[in-house]
Order: sequence, then C-alpha cells, then structure tokens
Amino acid sequence: MTTLDNVAAHFTHLSPPPLTHSTTHPTTHPTSPPLTYRAAPTHRRGPTLPSHRLHHLAGQVAVPEQTHTGPDPTALERFNAAPARTAERALLTCCRSLRWAHRVAAHRPYPDLGALLAASDEAAYDLTPADLAEALAGESLTALPEDAYSAAHTALSAAHAAYESRFGHVFVICLDDIPPAEALDQVLAGIRSRLTNDPEEELLLTADELRRLARGRLRRLVREPLFPPAPQCAS
Repeated sequence: MTTLDNVAAHFTHLSPPPLTHSTTHPTTHPTSPPLTYRAAPTHRRGPTLPSHRLHHLAGQVAVPEQTHTGPDPTALERFNAAPARTAERALLTCCRSLRWAHRVAAHRPYPDLGALLAASDEAAYDLTPADLAEALAGESLTALPEDAYSAAHTALSAAHAAYESRFGHVFVICLDDIPPAEALDQVLAGIRSRLTNDPEEELLLTADELRRLARGRLRRLVREPLFPPAPQCAS
C-alpha cells in the first residue's frame, strides 16, 4: 500500500472530534457578533493554488498564471478609472465577499500596488462571520492535474470531506512559493493539522488564508490590461 493509500484510508475513516463548546458557525448564525482579525496566525501559507477557482461571473476577468514581474502601471490606472460596478466585478474574482469588493473599489484611486494590497488587507480584517461565509461559498475544492493518479484524488477527496464535516465549509489555503509538485502534500498536511483546531481558531485561520488568497489574486489582476482604454474619437 502506497503512502497516499494510507493517507486516503486515514481520512476516509476519520471521525471528526465532537465539539464541546457552544461556538456557532457563521454560515448558520450570520448574526453572530463580528470578530476582529488583527492577530495574524503563526501558520505560514502560501501562492494561491491555481485550483481555487471561482464560479463564473458575468464579464469575469480570467486570472492569469502568476509571474514575478511588477504590475503594469497602465492596468492599475485603468482599474482606478473603471466604473464602480466593473471594478467590483473584477474584485469579486479575488474574494467573493460583496462587502470586501465594494470597500476596495470605493477607496480608489490607488497610487501603487502596495496601497491596493494594504486596502485589501484592511477590508479583509473587517469581514464579519457572515461576510466570511459568503466568501467561502465562492471558493472551490483544490483540483489536481489531469494526469494525477487515482490514489491522489482519493486522498484529497477524503481529506476535504473530513474537514467539511467538522467545520461546515470548504478548506482554503494559500501556498506561496510552493512548487506545484508539492502542493498536494501541503494541502493534506494543512488539513490534517487544522482538523484539531476548535471552530473559533479555525475561523481565524480561514479568514487569514482568504486574505492571503485575495492578495495573490489582486497582484495578478493588476498585471493584466483588464480594462481596455476608451476608444478614440476620429478627428
């Protein structure tokens, strides 16, 4: 039996530990008092897995592959000048919280990428449990390459099922500078370690992972000519 077979068997028979406190989950009790996410967890995660795909949005801008070059100043300028609804639609490809997208769009113009990312962080820190539930509903499961063998699919599916059974929402993780070949191991290890968290601690970690995911997606967003220049009138 391979290592992945063992992992799959482990998650398949895993029974989530019972919850012994009265903490409620944001998805079922959206009126819970807002949480403050100022304290950054010690866990280090990483670039957005290409697998964290967002559901289709009308006019959605495709997120290109990550690069390490600086943002296109013209793209940022066009983002600053775009109509509010256009900007918000593009921002929703980075984080599916309407409140987050509205706030980031409303604070334009941004002089540079750093200012945009700082505004993104501030908006993410202020998300309520209901906002987080909305954002998590827009995230999808980690996908594997088409040529991945069946044991990998089984292990990942079992791990995600165990996590969702315990916490009631999809597992999210941002993998910065992690080679694609190591992504599966990182996801499995992350799920294993976080299954032992209580719901309050896991909600804080999840919020921070969403914040990191939004930052990575924003970086890619402003590297592309997302908003074409206005047509020139013929003289």
